[in-house]
Amino acid sequence: MKYLPLNSAIFKDNRKRFVKAMKPNSIAIFVSNDEWPSNGDALHLFEQNTDLYWLTGVEQEDSMVILFPDCPDPKYREVLVLIRPNELKEKWNGKRLRANEATAISGINTIIWLDSLDALLQTWIHLADTIYLDSNENDRKDSLIQSREYRFIAEMKSRYPLHQYARAAKIMKELRGIKTKAEVEVMQQAIDITETTFRRLLKFIKPGVMEYEIEAEIFHSFLNQRATGPAYGSIIASGDRARILHYVSNNQECKSGELILMDFGAEYGGYCADLTRTIPVNGKFTVRQKEVYNACLHIHQYCKAILKPGISIVDYTDMVGDEATNQFIKIGLLTKADVKNEDKENRAYRKYLYHGISHHLGIDVHDLGTKTEPIKAGMVFTIEPGIYIEEERMGIRIENNYWITKNGNQDLMKNIPITVEEIERLMKKS
Repeated sequence: MKYLPLNSAIFKDNRKRFVKAMKPNSIAIFVSNDEWPSNGDALHLFEQNTDLYWLTGVEQEDSMVILFPDCPDPKYREVLVLIRPNELKEKWNGKRLRANEATAISGINTIIWLDSLDALLQTWIHLADTIYLDSNENDRKDSLIQSREYRFIAEMKSRYPLHQYARAAKIMKELRGIKTKAEVEVMQQAIDITETTFRRLLKFIKPGVMEYEIEAEIFHSFLNQRATGPAYGSIIASGDRARILHYVSNNQECKSGELILMDFGAEYGGYCADLTRTIPVNGKFTVRQKEVYNACLHIHQYCKAILKPGISIVDYTDMVGDEATNQFIKIGLLTKADVKNEDKENRAYRKYLYHGISHHLGIDVHDLGTKTEPIKAGMVFTIEPGIYIEEERMGIRIENNYWITKNGNQDLMKNIPITVEEIERLMKKS
C-alpha cells in the first residue's frame, strides 16, 4: 500500500457494529474478490471485496474474515484467514502478510492459514444455527458473473443444507451507509489530496492542452501524495463532450472559449473522494457561461440547504427539481408553458439535468446505503447538480462531498475553490 497505515480501531469498530446486528448463535463469513484474468497469462489489478476491507483493512487476495461471537472458544470469535506465505511465489509477486502484520492492520489476533481452514470451519459451522454469507447487493448495478462470493454461497449451501442462511449484505447496507468519525477523517485525507490536485490543475490548464495531459497531472499528483490512485476513471471532458456523463476517452484538445468539466477523486486508505469542477480553458468565463454556471451553483447551494436528516431521497429529488425548474426559466432554457405542459413522469427540467443529484460515498464511490428510508446522521453524500445544453454545446456540473450530522451537513470540500471569481482569480494568477 502507498498510504500510511490506518488506525486498526476503524476496523475493530466496524466489526463490533456488524456483530451487534447478528442473530444469536450465528456465524458470518466474508471472502475476498477473485483475481480476474484479462488476456493470456495476465490478471487485472486486484481489487478487494469492499465489505471484507470495511471489516479488516486487508487488501490481500485469497483472504477471509469469520465472525462467530458466540463461539465457545473465545480465540475463534473473530478470525482472519490468509494464504500461507510462500518463498517462491514471493520472488515473483512480492511479499504477503505475516500474522503479526495482519493483526496490526486489522486488530484481529487470531490468524489462520487458508490451507488449514476446512477442519476448523466445519466445527464452527456445526456449532452455529445461522450462517451469514455476503453478496453484492448494490442497487445501482447487477452482474450475472459468478464471482467468488456467489460460488462460496453455493458451496456452503451444498455442504450444510440444513442450516439457516442470512444475507450479510442487508446488514452491510445499513452499517456502511453510516460513517464513523474515524472513517470520515480518512475520507478527508482523500479529499485534501484531491483539493491539492485541483489547485495544481488551475495553474496547468490552458488552450491547447490535451485532456489526457490533464489526466496525467491528476494521476501524478495523487501518487505523489500517497494516494492509491484515482477512486474511479477520471472524466476530463472539454467542450460538448461535457454532456457525456461518463466520458473517459480523454483524448481531445481543450480549446480557448470552451469549458472543461473535470470529475475526479483520490482514493486513500480505501476511501474515496468525488469532486467535479467546470472551468474555462482560457481562464475566463463568457457572460453566458457565467450565467449558466451560477445557476448550477445556486442549485448546488439549495441542495446543501435541504440535505439533512429526516428527508427522503424522493422528496429531496422532487424539491431540487422544482428549484432547477425555476433556475432554468431564469436562464432561458424553459418557459412557463413548458412547465405547465410537462409530463409529471418526465419533467421538463430533465432535458437539461438528466441524472441523480446525490449518491452515498465511502469505500465505494457509489457506496452502500439505503435509498428508501429517510436520510440519517452519519451518512456521506455527494451533491452534484448539472446543466447540459445540447444547443449550446455546453455541460456544467459542480460536485462536493457532504457529511450529514444531526445538526445539518458539513461540506468536506469547503476549502476547494467553487465560485466563478475564485476560479478566474486562481487561473489568472498562474
